[in-house]
Amino acid sequence: MTGVAKLLTIVATSPSFVTMAFTDVRRTVISAKVLVQFAAARGVAPEDSLRASGITPEMLEQPKTEISADQELAVVRNIVRRIGDQPGLGLDAGLRYHLSTYGIWGFALLTSPNYRSAAEIALRYLDLTYAFVHFRIEARGRDLTLILDDSAIPEDVRQFLLERDLAAWSNAVRELGVLPVAAAQFRFERPAYGARFTELCGIEPRFGAAENSILHRAADVDAPLPQSDSTVARLCLEQCRQLLDARQVRSGLSAKVRDMLLRGSSEMPDIKAVSTSLHVAPRSLRRHLEQEGTSFRELLDEVRLTLAEEMLDTGRIKLSEIALRLGYAEPASFTHAFKRWKGVSPAAYREARRA
Repeated sequence: MTGVAKLLTIVATSPSFVTMAFTDVRRTVISAKVLVQFAAARGVAPEDSLRASGITPEMLEQPKTEISADQELAVVRNIVRRIGDQPGLGLDAGLRYHLSTYGIWGFALLTSPNYRSAAEIALRYLDLTYAFVHFRIEARGRDLTLILDDSAIPEDVRQFLLERDLAAWSNAVRELGVLPVAAAQFRFERPAYGARFTELCGIEPRFGAAENSILHRAADVDAPLPQSDSTVARLCLEQCRQLLDARQVRSGLSAKVRDMLLRGSSEMPDIKAVSTSLHVAPRSLRRHLEQEGTSFRELLDEVRLTLAEEMLDTGRIKLSEIALRLGYAEPASFTHAFKRWKGVSPAAYREARRA
């Protein structure tokens, strides 16, 4: 087993893997273009789809243009309002998304060793996609359950975006290879077009359930993918990481705090030290960070994870030294935090990178 495959398998088989969310991660304009074209086919003029979104028709023709999630959400709202309550509208929109729509993220999935690893990559770099649903994986034994959490989506577009992201997921799985669904359930009551969900999942889902989830059996998620390539997968993962780092640029006071944490020479400064350097009271610092949609703890974890991965990759720094550099009193505390971030221990992470 290659180092990449081993690492992905270790992480993906941990009891629970959750993506780390960043509220200020930007996305390309490609998804907005897909939506505008989708609406145009249903008689909605592009200017109506883009109204008050801050996106111009010219921007849609520049695929590297980045927009915020709120801007895409404005486009979604315009389309839903213009077309109205059309059965399965979100499903129709989602079927327009393919692995190629996502660029390097989609290629990283294609070259993964198996679906379990592809799912881990998909969620680790979910912010490189256009999803509004919060996807997460729960391992129940060796079986894999995909949770589709739509609770944070505004109610007026929740059903549309859940359907869109579900159908996009279905397309991605189909393009990766055959992956049977063992069970499926959704929180909403069965709609008149419920048969379309059966078609997507390959089985009759249960409606009115406590959660939106898809269950896959271990034998299916561990089967090799036809286009697996460990060398290309490693390259794709590195490109995904670089791209995500570029889109997670902090601004305002958050950027200053993050830079100070990264510049700490021998140990990680605490909030009092950072506040003193910035000439603000700790309470004021907390309030300003909250207004920017983050917190000192979130920034600290973000920097600690970045530095931890870099130091572990060198292979020469002892875990006790890494723990001290990151501000932990003892290695056990660092190990516990790292397992919370990555789903594996620092030692297992380092071993997998060496393999």
